[in-house]
Amino acid sequence: MLSCMGSFSTLPCMSGRRDHRQDPPGRVEPRLGDLDQLHAPPPAEAPQDDLPSITVEPPSRRVDAPMRRPPPHKAPRRAWPWLLLGVAVALLALWLGQDRLRSLVPNTELNDTLGRAEQALRDGRLDGQDGARALFEWVSEQEPDNDRARTGLHQVGQAELSLADTAFRAGRTDEAQQRLGAARELLGGGDDVDRLSQQMARAHGGVEQLEGQIAQAQEALDAGRLSGEDGAGALYRRVLAADPGNAVAAHGLDKVGAALAAKVRAALAANDAAGAAAGIDQLAALLPNYGELPALRAAQAQAQQQSAEALTQALQQGEDALRAGRIDGEGEDTAFAHFKQALALDPDNAQARAGLGQVAQALIVQASAALDSDDRGQAASLLDRAAQLAPKSADLAAARARLGDGKSPPAAAGQAPAPAESAPPAPAPLSPQQSAEVARLLKSAQLAAQRGQIMLPPGESAYDLYRSALAIDGNNDAARRGLQALPNLAAQQFGQALANGDLARAGELLADLGDLAPGDAGQDERRRRLADAWLDQGEQQLARGDRAGASQSLDQARRIAPTLARVQELAGRLQGAH
Repeated sequence: MLSCMGSFSTLPCMSGRRDHRQDPPGRVEPRLGDLDQLHAPPPAEAPQDDLPSITVEPPSRRVDAPMRRPPPHKAPRRAWPWLLLGVAVALLALWLGQDRLRSLVPNTELNDTLGRAEQALRDGRLDGQDGARALFEWVSEQEPDNDRARTGLHQVGQAELSLADTAFRAGRTDEAQQRLGAARELLGGGDDVDRLSQQMARAHGGVEQLEGQIAQAQEALDAGRLSGEDGAGALYRRVLAADPGNAVAAHGLDKVGAALAAKVRAALAANDAAGAAAGIDQLAALLPNYGELPALRAAQAQAQQQSAEALTQALQQGEDALRAGRIDGEGEDTAFAHFKQALALDPDNAQARAGLGQVAQALIVQASAALDSDDRGQAASLLDRAAQLAPKSADLAAARARLGDGKSPPAAAGQAPAPAESAPPAPAPLSPQQSAEVARLLKSAQLAAQRGQIMLPPGESAYDLYRSALAIDGNNDAARRGLQALPNLAAQQFGQALANGDLARAGELLADLGDLAPGDAGQDERRRRLADAWLDQGEQQLARGDRAGASQSLDQARRIAPTLARVQELAGRLQGAH
């Protein structure tokens, strides 16, 4: 029971529940709570401390605090059926996904094989039982979905394709075909495989063509055709240009070089300077690094020095014999003998040919003197001798016409001249028909000379027409003058052709001059001028990069003046450009 003391009337009375309602100001009446709601036993007697007594409800009885009760006791449940069910579900999942789970579990043997295969691929060992392809294929058979094995086989295919291309470029056709087939199997085709296959197919046709050229080159070599467009050297070089690694063509070209070297040695032994020079030039063009070439050049230089000394001596002795009047006859100290010796040393020597022409001209002069002395037999003998040296000499033709032997062919080289008693008699007087024919022939000859038809075409040239007129009337002065004027006319036309740059025509006229006037002193100068013109043209062609044209111009110059210094200079430049 709660009691309030009168002396604390200003404070509200305290109870188990706090009433927040306030009484009006003034007196405060003490109040008690709901005694019926109090079930707890009364508190113990508080000690007497002269303070008002206060009764406080126990915490367990407070209505504003939650009730705390111990959890109720539950009977234990049986969990093993659920555990068995979970294990069964797990086993079923393992059985259904065993393939996927297997790939997640490391396989020592497969990984080891893959490692060996990848190492073999890096080492370039593609084939064989322990090669990259066989190892990758074994792994693929064990695990068809193995990504490393698939990638490895693709890389092996790429490597096979690369090796096929390398073998193809090196000319190893069988190996290239084999590796290309392996690449096609591994890669399943593709643009790169198709491209290489097409290249090899085209090359196969080219190989057959090269084999045909090699057969032609061997045939030319067996026949001794070493130079020229259809020679063995040119054919072998074309094969090597298309297939630089062709061993058969390289060996064949070496045999061509050996054959050319043998020809050069033979020419040097025979004092054939022109032949030796041509052979050395051919050998240098075909095989500039030929081992024997320096020795051949040294032998050529020595032979040229010796030959030049002998040639100079023979020419000088020939000139001395001409001035001394020792034209021809018995013995070796005649102009004819010395100039023949010079030609043996250098067949294209212009001075030696001119010397023989001078010998022929001197014999014709002696024949004319014999005719003046009415010694027709001696004249015929001298003219026959001159015909051996200058068969187309205009002066010879005129002298024969005067002798009355215009139709007779000249004596062959080495043939003894006809005896004096076999000389024909003096010609008979002309008939009117013969006179008309001579006039027609003279007119035709003049027109042919104006057209430049000096020696060609046969039968219609000025030379042949004048001779035909003299054959009818050997004493016809117009025909003789016209015939003897042909050398001067040819010389004029030569100069005009040279000025116009018509070098081929100038060469024809130079040859005509050599036949008409073999002893002409100006012939050597004309040859030099024409050779210089050919060399000028060759240098211009070489400057434009036209090696073929420059080589042809050089050949023309060499044929005209083989000892000219510029010939050797241009030949060296051509060889350096090659």
